[in-house]
Amino acid sequence: MFTVLDNLNHAQRERLAFIDFSLEFFGQIARADLIQKFGTGLASCTRDLALYKELSPDNAVLMHENKRYVRSDAFRAIFEHNPESVLRTLANGFGDGFSLPQEESPRCFDAIRLVHPKPEIVSAIMRAIYSNSAIKCEYESLSSGATKRELVPHAIVNNGHRWHVRAYDRKSKAFKDFVCTRFKRIELQETEPKNNELADIDTAWNTLCELQLVPHPRLSHSKAIEMDYGMIKGILKLEVRAALANYVLRQWNVDCTEDATLTGEEYQLYLRNKNSLVDLIDFSITPGQQLN
Repeated sequence: MFTVLDNLNHAQRERLAFIDFSLEFFGQIARADLIQKFGTGLASCTRDLALYKELSPDNAVLMHENKRYVRSDAFRAIFEHNPESVLRTLANGFGDGFSLPQEESPRCFDAIRLVHPKPEIVSAIMRAIYSNSAIKCEYESLSSGATKRELVPHAIVNNGHRWHVRAYDRKSKAFKDFVCTRFKRIELQETEPKNNELADIDTAWNTLCELQLVPHPRLSHSKAIEMDYGMIKGILKLEVRAALANYVLRQWNVDCTEDATLTGEEYQLYLRNKNSLVDLIDFSITPGQQLN
């Protein structure tokens, strides 16, 4: 089956994935759905459905009265549906938003994101990253206000709340994070960055550390939290880049105090192995304030 899928062109795979997705999550699919989604002809849709039936004969049953294929009890997905991608697709519609338009679902909703970087800023940063170039920019900082900087970006990251750029800052001579929405102007430089400005030298970025998260000790019933986060024997072990660990801890309101002293209802997780991470992670923005 997978050999057949690998030999299909991208458009065919996308249509088959849509059939698979619709059967899995909506329980049904019809030729009209394919026509509406992909703008293909009736004959093409018929071939797609026939091929899907050939790949997995037991996944769907044709209901002759309405010409719809209905998910069978023996259904087994032929594509791997990543949980995060599934929920995003259910909320925004099947497709990437480029070749296929997306439509918001009336039944599945994603949280509203308040911070949206401008496409022209993101495009300039990504072109700099892919061409291994430095940039000159105007940047609005909370601490310094309007500044002019020279940066060497090497990654763009969603930290859970907003998008930021990981870059070498020639002003401070250090690798730092810069919020995408705070760039006013970006100009790509033609000169190549120096070796000490490249991603390979960004120690915090290249260092992996393990976060050991457990239900907060003050909770009376911790089983629900274990189920929420898929913990094994009461612990969730996450391997993350040291440069991003503080964002993960802040996003999930992980109590990073020495003795789990935070009492708010939002603190449902506790960092069990903080003592082994103090030399790797900047805890200044994590729940629990500064390091003791």
